[in-house]
Amino acid sequence: MKLVLTSLLLVSLVLSSSFLQYSATADPPQPPVAPGPAGYCDVKCGERCGKAGYMKRCLKYCGICCQECKCVPSGTYGNKSECPCYKDKLNSKGEPKCP
Repeated sequence: MKLVLTSLLLVSLVLSSSFLQYSATADPPQPPVAPGPAGYCDVKCGERCGKAGYMKRCLKYCGICCQECKCVPSGTYGNKSECPCYKDKLNSKGEPKCP
């Protein structure tokens, strides 16, 4: 009897963990965002800064650049040629301002 209860408990744990893992990794579909000042920049900068080491700083400067340039390059790094205004912005030290 103990063997049956133990094996039933073990099977229950395995099944429940697989359901939890599936529900935690499934992403709900995102609605399309119309280009607009806040929503557009939030989404695009979230994608651009997705792998940044300093997420808050990346989002801050990306948001500033997006508001001024009305565009954000695709991907998490590079591709600045897609948005010349974004590429040409410099900080007070003469370094690129936009991430």
